[in-house]
Amino acid sequence: MAHLLRLNDLSVEEIHSLLDRAEQINAMSDEGWLEPNHTLVANLFYEPSTRTRFSFETAERRLGFQVLNFSSKTSSAQKGESLYDTVRTMESLGAKAVVIRHQQEAYYEQLRTINIPILNAGDGTGNHPTQALLDLLTLREAFTHLKGRTVAIIGDLRYSRVANADAEVLQRFGCRVLLSGPKEWSNSALPGTYVTVDQAVEEADAVIMLRIQHERHQHTMKMSKEQYHARYGLTQDRALRMKPDSIIMHPGPINRGVEMDDALVECSRSRYFKQIRNGVSARMAALEWTLNSTATSRHAERVPEML
Repeated sequence: MAHLLRLNDLSVEEIHSLLDRAEQINAMSDEGWLEPNHTLVANLFYEPSTRTRFSFETAERRLGFQVLNFSSKTSSAQKGESLYDTVRTMESLGAKAVVIRHQQEAYYEQLRTINIPILNAGDGTGNHPTQALLDLLTLREAFTHLKGRTVAIIGDLRYSRVANADAEVLQRFGCRVLLSGPKEWSNSALPGTYVTVDQAVEEADAVIMLRIQHERHQHTMKMSKEQYHARYGLTQDRALRMKPDSIIMHPGPINRGVEMDDALVECSRSRYFKQIRNGVSARMAALEWTLNSTATSRHAERVPEML
């Protein structure tokens, strides 16, 4: 049994094996559906989600699993039931793994005695390991080798769990990480170099634009959406100054005309919908790994890089 709480808990070799498996699944296309089996997996989402929730559910069904979908709004969480008791309930019902999206950072610390694998589908502003995995898969498909590539992460760096997950693992894979966005939303804990938005866009092989995390901000944004787009968004003018073979990525959901110009969402550089497709394969690989692995969770340790 192994938990997937942060991608940074895995060795580079383990991450490569997950990416290899995800690529195999992608190659199988519609043939990559396994026979139904009696493995029961529970999805516990305490925050709204479209891509991550339905991506996990699709991955589970393609693996032949039986799915329990939990909604905090229609469950005993409304009556005061704790996360721990909810997970123990799913375990008692026969779930062999649990996928959790929760607003509390590092919620999994209270679940150390749970005896089934936990897959973190996002913990507050903390981490989002399967998003980082699908982003790596998308980058590897575009460039084959990541070492020496420049990746820019632009936007709400302070409140984005995607920024945390991506910046850490990209640096371990030998990428040069550029960071940019509003100064008041900077994050000194992120590995990378702060530059202007224009420099980031012009030097990057891949530009990852981030959504503004309005739901986590304590104060209303001090500029209009139009002002934000002009100052920090990927405008058509900035896109024209990108490197010839560079790509555009976004974890979603996209606010068109804010972090990205509407015309760029489905342009030839964009990998937005490709990322969504890759999310299913990456999460299938992650589910297989957690259920079949004999490894134990190492979220309290740092695994050495093996570049």
